Amino acid sequence: MTSPAVSAKPHLRWPSGASPAVGAVELAAAPDAARRLQLALAFLWLLDGVLQFQAFMFGHGFTAMLRESAPGNPAFIAGPVTWSAQLIDRNLVLANTTFAAIQLLIGLGIAWRPALKPALALSVGWSLAVWWLGEGLGGLLSGTASPVNGAPGAVILYALIALLLWPREQSHPAPFAAARSVGATAARSIWLILWGGLAVLALLPASRAPHSLAGMLSDVTAGQPAWLAGLGRYLAGVLGEHGPAAAVVLAVALALVAAGIWLPDRALRAVLVLAIAVAAALWLAQGLGGILTGSATDPDSGPLLGLLALCYWPARPAAAAGIRGGSAAISPERSAA
Repeated sequence: MTSPAVSAKPHLRWPSGASPAVGAVELAAAPDAARRLQLALAFLWLLDGVLQFQAFMFGHGFTAMLRESAPGNPAFIAGPVTWSAQLIDRNLVLANTTFAAIQLLIGLGIAWRPALKPALALSVGWSLAVWWLGEGLGGLLSGTASPVNGAPGAVILYALIALLLWPREQSHPAPFAAARSVGATAARSIWLILWGGLAVLALLPASRAPHSLAGMLSDVTAGQPAWLAGLGRYLAGVLGEHGPAAAVVLAVALALVAAGIWLPDRALRAVLVLAIAVAAALWLAQGLGGILTGSATDPDSGPLLGLLALCYWPARPAAAAGIRGGSAAISPERSAA
Protein backbone atom coordinates (compact mmCIF):
# COMPACT_ATOMS: atom_id res chain seq x y z
CA MET A 1 0.00 0.00 0.00
CA THR A 2 1.28 3.49 -0.79
CA SER A 3 1.94 5.87 2.05
CA PRO A 4 -0.25 9.00 1.54
CA ALA A 5 2.39 11.25 3.10
CA VAL A 6 4.88 10.27 0.44
CA SER A 7 2.56 10.01 -2.54
CA ALA A 8 1.27 13.53 -1.89
CA LYS A 9 4.76 14.78 -2.81
CA PRO A 10 6.06 12.20 -5.31
CA HIS A 11 9.06 14.38 -6.22
CA LEU A 12 10.68 13.92 -2.82
CA ARG A 13 12.90 11.03 -1.83
CA TRP A 14 14.16 10.91 1.73
CA PRO A 15 17.85 10.24 2.38
CA SER A 16 18.81 6.58 2.50
CA GLY A 17 18.09 4.98 5.85
CA ALA A 18 15.77 7.77 7.04
CA SER A 19 12.03 7.53 7.43
CA PRO A 20 9.70 10.00 5.69
CA ALA A 21 8.86 11.55 9.05
CA VAL A 22 12.53 12.18 9.88
CA GLY A 23 13.15 13.47 6.38
CA ALA A 24 10.26 15.91 6.68
CA VAL A 25 11.68 17.30 9.92
CA GLU A 26 15.14 17.70 8.39
CA LEU A 27 13.72 19.44 5.32
CA ALA A 28 11.58 21.78 7.40
CA ALA A 29 14.56 22.63 9.61
CA ALA A 30 16.92 23.30 6.72
CA PRO A 31 18.29 26.80 7.33
CA ASP A 32 17.41 29.51 4.85
CA ALA A 33 20.53 31.69 4.85
CA ALA A 34 19.01 34.24 2.48
CA ARG A 35 16.02 34.76 4.76
CA ARG A 36 18.24 35.34 7.78
CA LEU A 37 20.20 37.91 5.80
CA GLN A 38 16.96 39.60 4.75
CA LEU A 39 15.95 39.82 8.41
CA ALA A 40 19.33 41.35 9.26
CA LEU A 41 18.73 43.93 6.54
CA ALA A 42 15.26 44.56 7.99
CA PHE A 43 16.81 45.16 11.41
CA LEU A 44 19.19 47.78 9.99
CA TRP A 45 16.30 49.58 8.30
CA LEU A 46 14.34 49.56 11.56
CA LEU A 47 17.40 50.95 13.33
CA ASP A 48 17.57 53.73 10.75
CA GLY A 49 13.92 54.53 11.34
CA VAL A 50 14.45 54.74 15.09
CA LEU A 51 17.52 56.95 14.63
CA GLN A 52 15.49 59.23 12.37
CA PHE A 53 13.11 59.89 15.27
CA GLN A 54 15.89 61.40 17.42
CA ALA A 55 15.35 64.97 18.59
CA PHE A 56 18.33 66.20 16.54
CA MET A 57 16.57 65.21 13.31
CA PHE A 58 13.70 67.57 14.08
CA GLY A 59 16.04 70.54 14.32
CA HIS A 60 17.93 72.62 11.78
CA GLY A 61 21.12 70.70 12.54
CA PHE A 62 19.75 67.87 10.41
CA THR A 63 19.37 70.02 7.29
CA ALA A 64 22.74 71.64 7.97
CA MET A 65 24.22 68.15 7.94
CA LEU A 66 22.54 67.46 4.59
CA ARG A 67 24.00 70.65 3.11
CA GLU A 68 27.51 69.51 4.04
CA SER A 69 27.41 66.94 1.22
CA ALA A 70 27.05 69.64 -1.46
CA PRO A 71 30.46 71.46 -1.41
CA GLY A 72 32.98 70.10 -3.89
CA ASN A 73 30.39 68.23 -5.94
CA PRO A 74 29.46 69.06 -9.54
CA ALA A 75 26.49 71.37 -9.98
CA PHE A 76 24.12 68.56 -10.96
CA ILE A 77 24.80 66.99 -7.57
CA ALA A 78 25.30 70.06 -5.35
CA GLY A 79 22.24 71.91 -6.68
CA PRO A 80 19.65 69.20 -5.93
CA VAL A 81 21.27 68.52 -2.55
CA THR A 82 20.96 72.18 -1.55
CA TRP A 83 17.42 72.39 -2.93
CA SER A 84 16.26 69.29 -1.02
CA ALA A 85 17.83 70.56 2.22
CA GLN A 86 15.99 73.89 1.85
CA LEU A 87 12.72 72.11 1.11
CA ILE A 88 13.11 69.86 4.15
CA ASP A 89 14.02 72.86 6.32
CA ARG A 90 10.72 74.56 5.51
CA ASN A 91 8.70 71.45 6.45
CA LEU A 92 11.05 69.90 8.96
CA VAL A 93 8.70 68.02 11.29
CA LEU A 94 6.53 66.61 8.51
CA ALA A 95 9.50 65.72 6.30
CA ASN A 96 11.48 64.00 9.04
CA THR A 97 8.46 62.09 10.32
CA THR A 98 7.84 60.90 6.77
CA PHE A 99 11.47 59.82 6.38
CA ALA A 100 11.36 57.85 9.62
CA ALA A 101 8.04 56.23 8.73
CA ILE A 102 9.33 55.15 5.30
CA GLN A 103 12.38 53.49 6.83
CA LEU A 104 10.29 51.71 9.46
CA LEU A 105 7.89 50.62 6.73
CA ILE A 106 10.76 49.20 4.69
CA GLY A 107 12.12 47.29 7.68
CA LEU A 108 8.75 45.87 8.66
CA GLY A 109 7.97 45.00 5.05
CA ILE A 110 11.20 43.06 4.61
CA ALA A 111 10.52 41.21 7.86
CA TRP A 112 6.97 40.28 6.75
CA ARG A 113 7.24 37.73 3.95
CA PRO A 114 4.12 38.77 1.97
CA ALA A 115 5.50 42.32 1.67
CA LEU A 116 9.10 41.30 1.01
CA LYS A 117 9.36 42.17 -2.69
CA PRO A 118 7.54 45.53 -2.49
CA ALA A 119 9.65 46.47 0.56
CA LEU A 120 12.91 45.56 -1.17
CA ALA A 121 11.84 47.53 -4.25
CA LEU A 122 10.96 50.53 -2.08
CA SER A 123 14.32 50.23 -0.30
CA VAL A 124 16.19 50.39 -3.61
CA GLY A 125 14.30 53.47 -4.81
CA TRP A 126 14.56 55.22 -1.45
CA SER A 127 18.26 54.42 -1.14
CA LEU A 128 19.08 55.82 -4.58
CA ALA A 129 17.17 59.04 -3.83
CA VAL A 130 18.87 59.52 -0.45
CA TRP A 131 22.29 58.66 -1.91
CA TRP A 132 21.89 61.50 -4.40
CA LEU A 133 19.93 64.12 -2.46
CA GLY A 134 21.16 63.33 1.05
CA GLU A 135 24.70 62.00 0.65
CA GLY A 136 25.85 63.67 -2.58
CA LEU A 137 26.74 60.25 -4.06
CA GLY A 138 28.84 59.52 -1.01
CA GLY A 139 31.39 62.17 -1.95
CA LEU A 140 32.67 60.08 -4.84
CA LEU A 141 32.77 63.12 -7.16
CA SER A 142 33.93 65.65 -4.57
CA GLY A 143 37.38 64.20 -3.89
CA THR A 144 36.60 63.55 -0.22
CA ALA A 145 35.51 59.92 -0.43
CA SER A 146 37.40 57.36 1.66
CA PRO A 147 36.50 53.93 3.02
CA VAL A 148 37.17 55.37 6.47
CA ASN A 149 34.56 58.14 6.19
CA GLY A 150 31.90 55.79 4.83
CA ALA A 151 32.37 55.86 1.05
CA PRO A 152 30.66 54.95 -1.19
CA GLY A 153 27.84 55.79 1.23
CA ALA A 154 25.97 53.46 3.53
CA VAL A 155 22.65 54.04 1.81
CA ILE A 156 23.81 52.76 -1.58
CA LEU A 157 24.91 49.56 0.15
CA TYR A 158 21.33 49.08 1.33
CA ALA A 159 20.20 49.15 -2.31
CA LEU A 160 22.94 46.75 -3.40
CA ILE A 161 22.16 44.22 -0.66
CA ALA A 162 18.44 44.43 -1.45
CA LEU A 163 19.13 43.52 -5.08
CA LEU A 164 21.43 40.65 -4.10
CA LEU A 165 18.86 39.27 -1.66
CA TRP A 166 15.92 39.62 -4.03
CA PRO A 167 13.84 36.41 -3.66
CA ARG A 168 13.97 34.20 -6.71
CA GLU A 169 13.24 30.54 -7.26
CA GLN A 170 16.08 28.69 -8.95
CA SER A 171 16.28 25.34 -10.66
CA HIS A 172 19.96 25.08 -9.69
CA PRO A 173 21.40 25.64 -6.20
CA ALA A 174 23.37 28.86 -5.71
CA PRO A 175 26.90 28.73 -4.25
CA PHE A 176 26.04 31.61 -1.88
CA ALA A 177 22.98 33.71 -1.07
CA ALA A 178 24.04 36.72 -3.16
CA ALA A 179 24.08 34.54 -6.30
CA ARG A 180 20.40 33.58 -6.08
CA SER A 181 19.03 36.69 -7.77
CA VAL A 182 21.77 37.78 -10.19
CA GLY A 183 23.84 34.62 -10.69
CA ALA A 184 27.27 33.72 -9.35
CA THR A 185 29.32 35.49 -12.04
CA ALA A 186 27.43 38.77 -11.74
CA ALA A 187 27.52 38.62 -7.93
CA ARG A 188 31.28 38.05 -7.91
CA SER A 189 31.75 40.90 -10.38
CA ILE A 190 29.76 43.23 -8.11
CA TRP A 191 31.95 42.22 -5.17
CA LEU A 192 35.13 42.81 -7.18
CA ILE A 193 34.00 46.27 -8.32
CA LEU A 194 32.88 47.36 -4.84
CA TRP A 195 35.87 46.18 -2.81
CA GLY A 196 38.32 46.99 -5.59
CA GLY A 197 36.84 50.48 -5.74
CA LEU A 198 37.32 50.85 -1.99
CA ALA A 199 40.97 49.83 -2.42
CA VAL A 200 41.42 52.57 -5.02
CA LEU A 201 39.77 55.14 -2.74
CA ALA A 202 42.17 54.16 0.05
CA LEU A 203 45.09 55.23 -2.15
CA LEU A 204 43.64 58.59 -3.21
CA PRO A 205 44.70 61.83 -1.44
CA ALA A 206 41.53 61.91 0.67
CA SER A 207 42.87 58.82 2.49
CA ARG A 208 46.60 58.79 1.84
CA ALA A 209 47.56 62.42 2.38
CA PRO A 210 49.41 63.10 5.66
CA HIS A 211 47.01 63.52 8.57
CA SER A 212 43.95 62.66 6.44
CA LEU A 213 43.06 59.50 8.32
CA ALA A 214 43.91 61.13 11.65
CA GLY A 215 41.58 64.00 10.81
CA MET A 216 38.74 61.63 9.97
CA LEU A 217 39.12 59.83 13.27
CA SER A 218 39.23 63.10 15.19
CA ASP A 219 36.13 64.41 13.44
CA VAL A 220 33.93 61.57 14.72
CA THR A 221 34.90 61.91 18.40
CA ALA A 222 32.55 64.83 19.06
CA GLY A 223 29.57 63.81 21.15
CA GLN A 224 30.82 60.26 21.62
CA PRO A 225 30.94 58.47 24.99
CA ALA A 226 34.24 59.03 26.79
CA TRP A 227 35.60 55.55 26.07
CA LEU A 228 34.93 55.77 22.36
CA ALA A 229 36.14 59.36 22.04
CA GLY A 230 39.32 58.46 23.90
CA LEU A 231 39.95 55.50 21.62
CA GLY A 232 39.36 57.69 18.57
CA ARG A 233 41.82 60.32 19.79
CA TYR A 234 44.42 57.65 20.53
CA LEU A 235 44.10 56.11 17.07
CA ALA A 236 44.19 59.58 15.51
CA GLY A 237 47.47 60.23 17.33
CA VAL A 238 48.96 56.99 16.03
CA LEU A 239 47.83 57.65 12.47
CA GLY A 240 49.08 61.21 12.65
CA GLU A 241 52.57 59.78 12.20
CA HIS A 242 51.78 56.71 10.08
CA GLY A 243 48.67 57.74 8.14
CA PRO A 244 49.99 57.23 4.58
CA ALA A 245 51.41 53.80 5.47
CA ALA A 246 48.13 52.82 7.15
CA ALA A 247 46.25 53.86 4.00
CA VAL A 248 48.46 51.57 1.90
CA VAL A 249 47.92 48.67 4.32
CA LEU A 250 44.16 49.29 4.16
CA ALA A 251 44.29 49.37 0.35
CA VAL A 252 46.17 46.06 0.25
CA ALA A 253 43.64 44.42 2.60
CA LEU A 254 40.75 45.71 0.50
CA ALA A 255 42.40 44.50 -2.71
CA LEU A 256 42.89 41.04 -1.22
CA VAL A 257 39.24 40.95 -0.23
CA ALA A 258 38.22 42.05 -3.72
CA ALA A 259 40.30 39.45 -5.57
CA GLY A 260 39.60 36.64 -3.10
CA ILE A 261 35.99 36.26 -4.21
CA TRP A 262 37.18 33.96 -7.02
CA LEU A 263 38.95 31.52 -4.66
CA PRO A 264 37.64 28.03 -3.75
CA ASP A 265 35.22 27.82 -0.84
CA ARG A 266 37.74 27.04 1.90
CA ALA A 267 39.97 29.98 0.98
CA LEU A 268 36.92 32.14 0.29
CA ARG A 269 35.76 31.74 3.89
CA ALA A 270 39.09 33.15 5.08
CA VAL A 271 38.70 36.08 2.67
CA LEU A 272 35.19 36.77 3.96
CA VAL A 273 36.44 36.68 7.56
CA LEU A 274 39.04 39.26 6.52
CA ALA A 275 36.28 41.33 4.89
CA ILE A 276 34.22 41.24 8.09
CA ALA A 277 37.29 42.21 10.14
CA VAL A 278 38.01 45.14 7.81
CA ALA A 279 34.35 46.20 8.01
CA ALA A 280 34.53 46.08 11.83
CA ALA A 281 37.73 48.15 11.83
CA LEU A 282 36.16 50.71 9.51
CA TRP A 283 33.07 50.89 11.73
CA LEU A 284 35.26 51.55 14.75
CA ALA A 285 37.09 54.27 12.80
CA GLN A 286 33.67 55.72 11.92
CA GLY A 287 32.85 56.03 15.62
CA LEU A 288 30.23 53.27 15.30
CA GLY A 289 28.53 55.48 12.76
CA GLY A 290 27.75 58.06 15.44
CA ILE A 291 24.77 56.05 16.69
CA LEU A 292 25.73 56.94 20.29
CA THR A 293 25.87 60.68 19.62
CA GLY A 294 22.16 61.31 19.01
CA SER A 295 22.80 62.73 15.54
CA ALA A 296 23.31 59.68 13.31
CA THR A 297 20.86 58.79 10.55
CA ASP A 298 22.33 55.30 10.00
CA PRO A 299 25.12 53.11 11.40
CA ASP A 300 27.43 54.03 8.46
CA SER A 301 29.05 51.63 6.02
CA GLY A 302 30.79 49.23 8.44
CA PRO A 303 27.79 47.02 9.35
CA LEU A 304 26.56 47.07 5.75
CA LEU A 305 29.92 45.83 4.44
CA GLY A 306 29.86 43.08 7.08
CA LEU A 307 26.34 42.03 6.07
CA LEU A 308 27.37 42.09 2.43
CA ALA A 309 30.24 39.70 3.22
CA LEU A 310 27.79 37.28 4.85
CA CYS A 311 25.72 37.34 1.64
CA TYR A 312 28.70 35.68 -0.07
CA TRP A 313 29.32 33.00 2.56
CA PRO A 314 29.49 29.62 0.76
CA ALA A 315 26.34 27.54 1.06
CA ARG A 316 26.37 24.41 3.17
CA PRO A 317 27.02 21.17 1.26
CA ALA A 318 23.43 20.07 1.95
CA ALA A 319 22.08 23.22 0.34
CA ALA A 320 24.52 23.02 -2.56
CA ALA A 321 23.44 19.41 -3.15
CA GLY A 322 19.96 20.69 -3.85
CA ILE A 323 17.62 20.01 -0.95
CA ARG A 324 15.31 22.30 -2.88
CA GLY A 325 14.13 21.06 -6.27
CA GLY A 326 16.39 19.75 -9.00
CA SER A 327 19.02 17.47 -7.48
CA ALA A 328 19.69 13.76 -7.60
CA ALA A 329 18.56 13.43 -3.99
CA ILE A 330 15.04 14.43 -4.98
CA SER A 331 13.15 11.79 -6.92
CA PRO A 332 9.99 9.66 -6.72
CA GLU A 333 9.80 6.95 -4.11
CA ARG A 334 6.99 4.93 -2.63
CA SER A 335 7.03 3.06 0.64
CA ALA A 336 5.06 -0.11 1.44
CA ALA A 337 3.03 -0.38 4.59
